[in-house]
Amino acid sequence: MTSTLNPGTGRLISIDAFRALTLLLMIFVNDHGTLINIPSWMGHADAAADAMGFADVIFPAFLFIVGLSVPFAIQNRLRKGSSIQSIAIHIAGRAIALLVMGFFHVNLGNYSDSALLPRWLWEIIITFSFFLIWLDYPKSAGKNRVVYLKTTGISLLVLLALLYEGNSEAGGQIGMRPQWWGILGLIGWTYLISSSIFLFSKGRILVQIAAFLFFIFFNCAAHSGWFSSLDIVKEYISIVGDGSMPALTMAGVITALMYSKLGTANKYFWLFILAGALAMLAFGLYTRPVWGISKIRATPPWVGICTGISMISFAVITYLTEIRGLKSWYNVIKAAGTSTLTCYLIPYIHEAILEVTGGRLPMFFRTGTIGLLKSLIFSLCIVLIVRLMEKKRIRLKL
Repeated sequence: MTSTLNPGTGRLISIDAFRALTLLLMIFVNDHGTLINIPSWMGHADAAADAMGFADVIFPAFLFIVGLSVPFAIQNRLRKGSSIQSIAIHIAGRAIALLVMGFFHVNLGNYSDSALLPRWLWEIIITFSFFLIWLDYPKSAGKNRVVYLKTTGISLLVLLALLYEGNSEAGGQIGMRPQWWGILGLIGWTYLISSSIFLFSKGRILVQIAAFLFFIFFNCAAHSGWFSSLDIVKEYISIVGDGSMPALTMAGVITALMYSKLGTANKYFWLFILAGALAMLAFGLYTRPVWGISKIRATPPWVGICTGISMISFAVITYLTEIRGLKSWYNVIKAAGTSTLTCYLIPYIHEAILEVTGGRLPMFFRTGTIGLLKSLIFSLCIVLIVRLMEKKRIRLKL
C-alpha cells in the first residue's frame, strides 16, 4: 500500500485533507445565514423541492469521511493490543459525547427569551463545558485536576439543562428534549452504528457491503411507505435518517477497506472508485422520478448522488496528496482535519459574542459575491484560530 501519513500522528493525509476541506466548507455554508442575495444553488434546497444545493452535499460528505476513518481507527487500536470490549466502550463513549453535544445544540434553536439566562450566555457556557469535559488534557495536568475539571463541566451541563426554557410549537414553555439530535447527534448515532458493525464483524468486507445494501434498501422501503404502520414506534426506535446516514458512512467504510487492501498504486482501487461512484450516481438519477432529491427528507436519490460525489472527491484528494504529492494547500487548513470538533464548536462562541454585542458588518460585506468572500475568510479565520489553539494544546479529543 502506498499512502502518506501525517508526521508523528500515523494519520492518513488524504483522509485528513478531505475532512479538513469538508469542515471548512461546512463552516462556510453555515455562515450563509448572515448573508443576503447569494445564489440559491449555494444553499439548502427546500424540503418539498426535488433539488439539491451545494450546502446539501457537505453533511453527507462528512458522514462518508466518518466511514473512511472507522477501519483505520479500529485497526490501530487492535494493533496496540486493545480488546474488542475496550474498543466497544470507547466507541460508545465517543457516540455519547456527540449525542450530548447535539442534544444541547438542537435545543439551542428554540431557546426562549423568557429563560433565566440569556441565550448567548447559555450558548457560551455549554461550549465551555464541552471543553472542560472533552479537552485533550496533557499528562502534566494531573489526574485529580482533570477529574475536577471534567466534573465541573458535567455539573455545569446538568445545571444548564435544569435552567433551560424553550418555546414549544403550541406557544408554551418546554424543557430540553431530543428532537432531531442536531448535526453532532446524527453523526454520533451514525458513528455508533457503522463502528459497531465493523468491530463486531471483524472488518469483513462482505459484511460491510451487506450492511450498506441493507441501509439503502431500508431507506427505499421507508420512502415507499412500507413502515408507515410503525410511525408510532419510529418516534422512539428507528434507524437514523431512515437508513440514509448509515448508508453514507458504510460507503466510506467500504472505500477505506479497498484503499487499505489495494493502495493507490493498484489500478483496481481507482477502478473501484470510478465504478462505485458511477453506480451510485446512476442509482440516484434513476430513482429521482420515484422519490425526488432532498437532503431534508433524506431520500434515496440524495444518498446515491452524494455518495458518488463523495467517492469522486476522495479520489481527487487522494490523487493530489498521494500521487502528485501536493500537500501545501492542506497545510493551510490542516487544523480542520486534525481538530475537527474544535473547529466546529468555535463558531458557536462567535455567534454568542455577536448576539450580545450586536456587532454586524455593514450590509455591503454581507451581500452577494462580497458576502460569500466574507464567509470564506471567516471560515479560514476559524481554522487559523484553532491552529493557534493546537499549538497551545487546546483541542477536544473524544
